[in-house]
Amino acid sequence: MTATSILEELRPLGSDSYKRVMMKHGVREPFFGVKISELQKFVKRIKKDYQLALDLYDTGNYDAMYLAGLIADDEKMTRKDLQRWVEKAYCRGLTGATVAWVAAESAHGWELGLEWIESKQPLVAAAGWSTLGAVVAITADAELDLAALKRLLQRIQKSIHQAPDLVRYQMNSFIIAVGSYVQPLTTLALQCGEAIGTVTADLGDTSCEVPSAPDYIRKVEKRGAIGKKRKTVKC
Repeated sequence: MTATSILEELRPLGSDSYKRVMMKHGVREPFFGVKISELQKFVKRIKKDYQLALDLYDTGNYDAMYLAGLIADDEKMTRKDLQRWVEKAYCRGLTGATVAWVAAESAHGWELGLEWIESKQPLVAAAGWSTLGAVVAITADAELDLAALKRLLQRIQKSIHQAPDLVRYQMNSFIIAVGSYVQPLTTLALQCGEAIGTVTADLGDTSCEVPSAPDYIRKVEKRGAIGKKRKTVKC
């Protein structure tokens, strides 16, 4: 099985209507418009394949790039691999999902997340915040640097409204992640979200909105799910 053969399998699975939706989210050619439910069928068949994931991502085809993240062997991903991926990520689906998920489940997630949020490039910085949010979702509290997370929350509180749109969106998501998955910091995340107030971001011609972090965290709290970690952030 090669990247070329998979591209040929993906081609007839795309639809023009789904392509139009994806283009509103910043996806650009080349891509076929394959739904994630169809990509998941490939995941069941392939499982994990380090080299195939790298090859698929390098095609530049969005459907293949997204699939690459789903089948990546995270434990084998190097810093160099992940840096190359984040530099090639051109839209929110790749920075906020594919790259962030693989980075978070690799051995380099926390370190790279902290590095990427310092980038002057909004897409890279957004990937950094998304990576850090994914890390807290799957890592036991005892293994997290709670002091560093507190500083990140304080940093967001001071700077979120001056950040670029996509970075602002992912900063808000990070508050939600910390408040929902890191029980010792739930109260602080709520306070941070309340102090920040309404967060807006231009997400293009889509129906996407920036959720209220405090409202979201309280819904998780109401379900009794605060602190319940995820086995994986990939979906």
